[in-house]
Amino acid sequence: MITVAITGASGVQYGIRLLEVLQELQEKTQLVVTNNAQKIIEAETTSSLSYVKSLAEQTFDENDFTAPIASGSCLEDGMVIAPCSMKTVGSIASGVSMNLVARAADVCLKERRELILVVRETPLNAIHLSNLLKVTQCGAIVVPASPGFYTRPSTISDLIDIIVARVLDLLQISHSLSKRWRD
Repeated sequence: MITVAITGASGVQYGIRLLEVLQELQEKTQLVVTNNAQKIIEAETTSSLSYVKSLAEQTFDENDFTAPIASGSCLEDGMVIAPCSMKTVGSIASGVSMNLVARAADVCLKERRELILVVRETPLNAIHLSNLLKVTQCGAIVVPASPGFYTRPSTISDLIDIIVARVLDLLQISHSLSKRWRD
């Protein structure tokens, strides 16, 4: 089971596409969509919140600290936060579980489970860089949403798929979403 969280940063398309691909690959998922992410989904996409929620096996409210993913006793394969806002990075870096996303991320770190943060912010200030270093030192993997161009992407969807493919690689999930270097 993979937990996917979508937070209130630009780039919710990464989380939505990841959920679509995981569903196509028949991977079980749990989902948390923050309140701010709900607003971004409406502003940046044509996807409805009900559609996004339908892509996951189970969905939790960002304030539901009784959700199974808030506990280390809940066995899961890892967590992806896509996009991961700098607010969320700061919360994880400081160990402050302001919501279920930060708490579930904290659980992944303490249980030594995969935690992948698809950050989408530019430019980065010294506080952002310090927090990103801190979460990396604690075991998270930071994936900047900066796609490569060696696959010669021709659409925005191609660019999104490059990042989603990298996340799938990190989760060790086989896919044919994008070409590999020199393929």
